[in-house]
Amino acid sequence: MQTFILSAIGEDRPGLVSSLATAVDEHGGHWVDSQLALLAGQFAGVVVVEIPAERADAFLDALPALAREVGLQVEARPAESTGDASDDAAPRTGSGTAWSLHLLGQDRPGMVREVATALTTRGATIETLHSRRREAPEGGGMLFEAEAALRLDAADEPAVREALEAIAADLMVEIELEDV
Repeated sequence: MQTFILSAIGEDRPGLVSSLATAVDEHGGHWVDSQLALLAGQFAGVVVVEIPAERADAFLDALPALAREVGLQVEARPAESTGDASDDAAPRTGSGTAWSLHLLGQDRPGMVREVATALTTRGATIETLHSRRREAPEGGGMLFEAEAALRLDAADEPAVREALEAIAADLMVEIELEDV
């Protein structure tokens, strides 16, 4: 089996996931893992698939047809191999303990950059990040909210907390960091 990471984007409409899943299935493949979302009217997804080695070229050749047929642009990249086929699709995570981060505050440019920089320069790995903007209650403007799953070594935790507290004061946001 060969493992591929697919990135897919297209104007949202019914049947996009089904079309992609059909292409995988028609080539004897397995849908291993995915993150799919609707963002600003666009379908966007990242999918890990396993395709039999002898059918991989035909699968890759079939992907451009999805753009013509259903409007779904799909790019495929081979996944890094660890030498053991059973481990190829295993999620890669940073070292350390699992932490969760919640951020909520008035929306303004640069928030994600500041938080991400503070985390990565202090040794944290961002595994997932989900964010959204929403109306504040009682006409208070726009709020920005983010949830992240992190990996962090215990020794780095005080520095990360200190950096996040400084950002929270500067951005006037509420930031919660919890050991999972």
